[in-house]
Amino acid sequence: MGQKVHPHGFRLGYIYDWKAKWFAGRAYPQLLREDLTIRRTISDMLPDAGISSVEIERNANLVTVAVYTARPGIVIGRGGQRVDELRSALEAATGRKIRVNINEIRIPEIDAALVARAVADQIERRISHRRAIKQAISRSMQRGAQGIKIKVAGRLGGSDMSRRDGGMEGRVPLHTLKADIDYGTAEARTTLGRIGVKVWVYKGDRIPEVAASVKSRLASKERGAAAEPPSEGGQQPVKEAAEPVMSQAKGANKAEEDTEQQSRPKAEAEEDAAT
Repeated sequence: MGQKVHPHGFRLGYIYDWKAKWFAGRAYPQLLREDLTIRRTISDMLPDAGISSVEIERNANLVTVAVYTARPGIVIGRGGQRVDELRSALEAATGRKIRVNINEIRIPEIDAALVARAVADQIERRISHRRAIKQAISRSMQRGAQGIKIKVAGRLGGSDMSRRDGGMEGRVPLHTLKADIDYGTAEARTTLGRIGVKVWVYKGDRIPEVAASVKSRLASKERGAAAEPPSEGGQQPVKEAAEPVMSQAKGANKAEEDTEQQSRPKAEAEEDAAT
């Protein structure tokens, strides 16, 4: 199943969060169409900005669009001119107030979408697909990826029939839910047709958000219990109060034994007198 399903959708709500954060009842089709328009407008206006993903969050009167890019300077432009143009275009397309946040991707070599786009660009420049795959794999492993898998499909090398090829290094556990696996696709538009590129990047295991919250809550409780000083009416006074009670009980048992020993000779003497 892990090989069939989308790695991000397979782990939603466990280690990943939704890329569109809003809820709507009957207006769902309209808002979904707006989201598609926003994403398409951004990709059309910034094709060379190295955009990996776009997250959309809606409030009552504001739509917040977070753009994750490897080249924030291209997105912002000189003096913020380009981002202002982007905001104006989005507001004109949706008819809503838009706020655009630009987030930089620190290590683009382990971002699956950017790796797929880089391989597709090299194929478009007539570079051998095997060479492009090997270079992308080596760069990703050098920058900290624990595993990477790349697949390409199409008329590779100008062949008459479509075929598949790919490469892999490290481990990519597709069915492990706690595995942080980034997935991205791209298309290389060549004179012979389109060549599809798929990339899986394994970045290591991630603690699920639910388990992490429970663990932190338990740890805070333990720290609070350890920090509390023992009260006057706590366990130690109870222990001290219990010791006199035990000593009194021992004294009472000893007194009973003494009275029994004293009464035994009297009883024996009475029996002798009776006989």
